Amino acid sequence: MEYLSVKEWAKKNDIPERTARNYCANGKINGVFRTGKTWNIPVDAELPKQQKKSVITPLLSILREQKAARIKGGIYHRVQIDLTYNSNHIEGSRLTHDQTRYIFETNTIGMVDIVVNVDDIIETTNHFRAIDYIIDETDGNLTENYIKHLHFLLKSGTSDERKDWFRVGDYKMLPNEVGGMDTVEPENVHRAMSTLLKEYNSIKEPTLEDIIDFHHRFEAIHPFQDGNGRVGRLIMFRECLRHGYVPFIITDELKMFYYNGLRNWPGIKGYLMDTCLSAQDYFKAVLEKFRIEYND
Repeated sequence: MEYLSVKEWAKKNDIPERTARNYCANGKINGVFRTGKTWNIPVDAELPKQQKKSVITPLLSILREQKAARIKGGIYHRVQIDLTYNSNHIEGSRLTHDQTRYIFETNTIGMVDIVVNVDDIIETTNHFRAIDYIIDETDGNLTENYIKHLHFLLKSGTSDERKDWFRVGDYKMLPNEVGGMDTVEPENVHRAMSTLLKEYNSIKEPTLEDIIDFHHRFEAIHPFQDGNGRVGRLIMFRECLRHGYVPFIITDELKMFYYNGLRNWPGIKGYLMDTCLSAQDYFKAVLEKFRIEYND
């Protein structure tokens, strides 16, 4: 297969390089892949077809407005801190909620006489970037490249990036397990993810249950060496925003119910559904506090 650079492919299709680069980053070009910081585009790759746009709910509109203006104390500010703190804490980060808030608000660390894991700090700032990405990029179907880019945003600059066997922004090289259960073997991950995305994207109007089912199947595949839970929860938040559902944040208090729900899905869907609905009720209360309309 012959490949073109972003510049070459943009010139061939008479589009700006920036547009071509965004197509690559958002997974809109079939067969594209990254080598270091360089995108490789199949020479016969076609321009992306127009895809269904996300539902622009009051929440999504306000998140984008407050993100652009960097407004403090609003719903964007709240989502960044709460989603980042809880999702990282579930995975073992030792940063407190206040420390997470301080990093977001001041872009400094400000800790004295406390031993802090550098990766916890890097992954916190990276998670802020990943949330910005899912707020901005909600149009179009999920793709492997979109999901890989979320992983790239989350893990860039961490100590994992220096490990030969760890792929930042790409699927795992070594077998892994989750909760003592086997996951998909590395050589079968692409096929499993391709099948999952094809089946999910074929659903014209996904329900909340469809989104949660996707999350379970994604976590069962466990496509990355590390970061699967955080990437998976970012995807759930994104898909809720995209399809007009009230999103939700799995808090540390709900962690055990969440893990129990994942283990029992799809045999007993009620465990995970009830956990997500409880988290959604909490987020509805937050929306009401900020006087943001939502659909029940």
